Amino acid sequence: MTTDTQTWTAVCAAGDILPDTGVCALVDGVHVAIFRVGQEPSLFAIDNVDPKAGASVLSRGLVGSLGERIVVASPLYKNHFDLRSGECLEAPEHSVRAHAVRVEDGRVLVALA
Repeated sequence: MTTDTQTWTAVCAAGDILPDTGVCALVDGVHVAIFRVGQEPSLFAIDNVDPKAGASVLSRGLVGSLGERIVVASPLYKNHFDLRSGECLEAPEHSVRAHAVRVEDGRVLVALA
């Protein structure tokens, strides 16, 4: 038996995030970018602050893929962040945290890493 010890925060309705876009939410004081990829929603959550710029902008980046990786391109410096891991592909030292995300009763919930 496993116990879910994570603290889950509701951030929006699942339908509020359009396919292949992101939104920003403030979760326990942390700016989090939540992305919906595809029509059948695959949801991902990473820190929203671009570490190179210090600006809360990753949720506004372009979602796509590089090889097998689903990524978002920062709108400022165009670095690519893996949506599963938060790794910055061009500069790993600029990686961000990836957070747990799920849908429950039509609401998107995020648990900080």
